[in-house]
This record gives sequence, structure tokens and C-alpha cells, in this order.
Amino acid sequence: MKKQFHILRKSRALTLKTIEGLTLEQLHKIPEGFKNNIAWNIAHLVVTQQLLHYKLSGLNCLCPDELIETHRKGTFPTKNFTQEEFDEVLDLFTGLPDTLEEDYKAGIFKEYHEYPTSAGVVLDSMNMAIPFNNYHEGLHIGIIFSIKKFI
Repeated sequence: MKKQFHILRKSRALTLKTIEGLTLEQLHKIPEGFKNNIAWNIAHLVVTQQLLHYKLSGLNCLCPDELIETHRKGTFPTKNFTQEEFDEVLDLFTGLPDTLEEDYKAGIFKEYHEYPTSAGVVLDSMNMAIPFNNYHEGLHIGIIFSIKKFI
């Protein structure tokens, strides 16, 4: 699993580098042909990681419920973040991978509720959920790269 945590950190660092220097307005722009924006994608990655790892393990998520409700699978941007709100999302985005690894090493993930993903993969353990989350993050990094070309 150590390599999986490394991949998660590296992909998030790449995402942060990709958005470096973008304005809040650019982060919220939805180009023609897209359903969401860069800010939504980053918040969605925070939320999905928490749901796949903590919620499906029967634990409390480490991000606000409101963020979960507005950025979970099937949602679309409904409002723009303030700079302060987006900074909080970025803090979660950068910090939660470390927390996940610490919690994994501490053995807090004792159960896992089976979850059939929209990709056709059925997750039945943390050992499946962690690599699957990395796959999911890769998909959204690609979307972020694509959106950036149009803003």
C-alpha cells in the first residue's frame, strides 16, 4: 500500500501544479462542452476519497457534510467558492492523503461495505478502494487538464 499512498500524493501534487496561478474566476469557468469546472473537480476528489475510504468503512468522513452533498458523484457546480472556502478545500486536498495513510497504518479500517462503482468494479475492501481511488483521481486529473486548455 505504501506505493498507492505515494501515487495519491504525487497525483495531487501534479494537480496543484496544474492549477498554480489560476484565478478563482478561471477555476470556476465551465467551458463549452463540459459539465463542471476545475474547482468542482478538486472538491469532488476530496469528497470521493472520503466516501470510498471512510464512509464505506463505516467511519465518519473528514470533510464537511455540505461539501459531500454538493460535490459527490452525480452533482454539478451550483455555486462558486469564495477564496477562503477554496483554500479550505485545498487544505483538505493536500492533507487528507497523509491522514489516510496514518489511519490505514493504525488499523482503523476494520470493515468495508461492498460498493459497485460506475466503472463496473465492485469494491469490497480498503485494499481495493485505495488503488481504485487513484484510478478515479487520474480520470479527473485528465478532465482538469482538458478544462484548463479552454479557460
